[in-house]
Amino acid sequence: MFSFRMTNGGKSTLSRSLHQQIPNSCIIAQDSYFKDDSAVPEDSNGFKQYDILDALHMDTMMSDVDSWRRDPETFLRQRGLGPERTTPSADREVFVLIVEGFLIFNYRPLNELFDKRYFIQIPYDVCKRRRSSRVYTPPDPPGYFEGHVWPMYLKNRQEMESIVSGIVFLDGLKPKEELLAAVCKDVCQEIERLREKD
Repeated sequence: MFSFRMTNGGKSTLSRSLHQQIPNSCIIAQDSYFKDDSAVPEDSNGFKQYDILDALHMDTMMSDVDSWRRDPETFLRQRGLGPERTTPSADREVFVLIVEGFLIFNYRPLNELFDKRYFIQIPYDVCKRRRSSRVYTPPDPPGYFEGHVWPMYLKNRQEMESIVSGIVFLDGLKPKEELLAAVCKDVCQEIERLREKD
């Protein structure tokens, strides 16, 4: 299992590109597990707290991850992604789950499962610009990025760095092709290691 984290850092784009390059892979995206807007709490400034674990159905996400771990072939078929034979039948086929999200390393039960961890980092001004160009439902209220999103990112990152090791930090300002090539090489080496392990 491989993972990517950083809000508006390009994790979804990199995950999709990696999925296209890696046979027998699929993606589970944390953004798919948000609770209904009415269930998301507000902070003292009236900002919806989407950047906390309580805003997400993490139990459902873990259930899907566990389903993949139990039977990745069936998991792929259920999503219309038939398994591809990439090795001789006598060799062990390796299935790859790509998990991407902004709080995946802060949820210990999930974080403990990863073979590789990648964190795409970008500076404040780039993150703000990218976020302002995206359309959210509901839309961000005025001051939401400065008053909530970025402070929560810093808080969650500090917590992450205090409990998680083995993270590969990627420069989100580098060309997408360069990032993809580096991660793809690293992941392919890990796949070979896992294949040879058995």
